[in-house]
Amino acid sequence: MDFVLDQLFDGRKFRSLTVVDNFSRKCLAIQAGQSIKGTDVVEIMDRIKSQRKAVPKRIQVDNGSEFISKALDKWAYENKVTMDYSRPGKPTDNPFIESFNGSFRDECLNVHWFLSLEDAQKKIDIWRTEYNSFRPHSSINDCTPDELEKTYNLKPEFSTLAVS
Repeated sequence: MDFVLDQLFDGRKFRSLTVVDNFSRKCLAIQAGQSIKGTDVVEIMDRIKSQRKAVPKRIQVDNGSEFISKALDKWAYENKVTMDYSRPGKPTDNPFIESFNGSFRDECLNVHWFLSLEDAQKKIDIWRTEYNSFRPHSSINDCTPDELEKTYNLKPEFSTLAVS
């Protein structure tokens, strides 16, 4: 998991929480908001848990306040998820999410004007669907993440999540 910062057309800043499965490269969620707290991260993780009927064994995150929050720590403990924190100032500890965030910025955030937070979320959701379902990834043999899951009959559980 990670956060990517951008702004609306009028200069108001917003953040996007990105959640990616390291194995399949599938983007499980991108949530845009002006303020995303630890409790919001927990809500997003619960939504992913409900959709996929599983939780990761491990989540890679940086040391941001949302990821070291009591709310996320409690959620991880209750769900038997190991939190794997990167070393401060070492984005290379979590290369998959950094690569994903670069693609997200280049292909979505830098391409669109966002009129409102709702407009941003709609455009981000469209991009996420294209990323998962239609865009081949060289890192997974030119398959889409959806194709990889189908080809290898992957169960919805996932072992490592890159969350920043």
